[in-house]
Amino acid sequence: EVQLVESGGGLVQAGGSLRLSCAASGFRVSDRVIGWFRQAPGKEREGVSCISSSAGSTYYADSVKGRFTVSRDNAKNTVYLQMNSLKPEDTAVYYCAAVYLVGWVPTGALCRQDFDSWGQGTQVTVSS
Repeated sequence: EVQLVESGGGLVQAGGSLRLSCAASGFRVSDRVIGWFRQAPGKEREGVSCISSSAGSTYYADSVKGRFTVSRDNAKNTVYLQMNSLKPEDTAVYYCAAVYLVGWVPTGALCRQDFDSWGQGTQVTVSS
């Protein structure tokens, strides 16, 4: 059974940091594109960062570029999202998702794929 479990969310002051984890089971994270998405109340879901199966390509939304870093630990079958310099507008439920793709995908399109496996989400709240 394919499963994704996020952890690491919480309450942090503006300027602080959090590291989200996405632990996968039932498949290898190295075989799939893994994405981090977020959704704030009343807003559409946003693709925050995605990493290709080879880890050779990473995508970041403009809103987080330079502050967030996605990485992968194949031995732990886990993908991380390091979030620094957090802002109140980063407050949202964060989800990780996975999709198996065949062939090369442009970096800018990584987060626009039809992700078919999703975690339950973890709340991130940034206070001002």
